[in-house]
Amino acid sequence: MATWLASINFFLNSLSKNQHMKQLAILFCAAAFLFACNSADNKTADAKVAGISTNTKTKADEWVPVDSATENKAWMAYMTPGQPQAMLAKADGEWNAEITMWMEPGGQPMTTKGTASNKMILGGRYQQATNKANMMGMPFEGIGTTGYDNAKKVFVSSWVDNMGTGIMNMEGPLDEATKTITLKGKIVSPANNKECNIRETFKMIDDNTQLMEMYGPDMRTGKEYKNMEIKFTRKM
Repeated sequence: MATWLASINFFLNSLSKNQHMKQLAILFCAAAFLFACNSADNKTADAKVAGISTNTKTKADEWVPVDSATENKAWMAYMTPGQPQAMLAKADGEWNAEITMWMEPGGQPMTTKGTASNKMILGGRYQQATNKANMMGMPFEGIGTTGYDNAKKVFVSSWVDNMGTGIMNMEGPLDEATKTITLKGKIVSPANNKECNIRETFKMIDDNTQLMEMYGPDMRTGKEYKNMEIKFTRKM
């Protein structure tokens, strides 16, 4: 399970429709996908208007002291794999991938095939996925790590590939009824150097079938649209 092929799709979206130019641009610009995540928002009110210091901490910001027994108990709960990690482990193994991408809303779909190899690591706490495909005659490889943060109570993921130089981070909850994980994050588009939102849904249809859908901004309008779909089928 991984956020995979996302960066190559966003990159291709920002290029012209000329296939030859896309290939040239990929060679020179693919490494520009540097993702910027988790930057802190400064929401401090103007001190003169609010009449308070900009260094004033809210109740939620204050450190909560704990004793060693409480700390040890909490840390054991944090580090112990549970049902969410066991659910990830069910996806271990070799998978085929049918990939569909759209360069623009309503555009002609581009299709290709790939593979994914999943394995749990670090004592069953995270799942590492190695993904490979062929994109416009070029080899593509990406590595994703997915886990469940026992403290935050959400799934977390990271992604790196050979067509970028940054790390993409996303997180989100599981909908038990639909067996769908919804992950959200931010990236910086190299086309205009603007931070934008990205969203991924990952549905576990059954033990041998999974569906990933990726949503990101239209390069012309900035509005969200579905730009990628990957159907994973377990190799038998």
